[in-house]
Amino acid sequence: MGKPLKYILLAGLFGLLILIRFFEDSLFYDPYLKFFQNDYLYIDSPRREVVKLVVFTTLRFVLNTLISLAILFVVFKDKSIVKFAGIIFSIAFVVLMAIYLYFVVNPRQEDYYLFFNVRRFLIQPIILILLLPAFYYHKLKT
Repeated sequence: MGKPLKYILLAGLFGLLILIRFFEDSLFYDPYLKFFQNDYLYIDSPRREVVKLVVFTTLRFVLNTLISLAILFVVFKDKSIVKFAGIIFSIAFVVLMAIYLYFVVNPRQEDYYLFFNVRRFLIQPIILILLLPAFYYHKLKT
């Protein structure tokens, strides 16, 4: 793959991540979008449909994960990195979703900040931001 094609693919993939973020209100059911934009530390948790919320949060995580794995493949051209990253994403999903569900089912104001950050890892490609430099550093050392 030539450099121009690589850069075009990366721009397109990052563009998809941006589009997911830009259209999050219309694509995904998430009453916490508006909740966390306000002064959430002093108000009650919004009404929510737990099953619908979990399905849409999972969908968003899966979309971000697939695009992130594609970005890692385009950058490193190494299937073993993509497989390892897939395992990391899978483990992170299970752990983060369990914590997320606890906070959704048991909302307490003193937990809102931690809930906000756990939710952020599920709905944004933060794991990609962590993995890109880690794998780059690993490639430099090998």
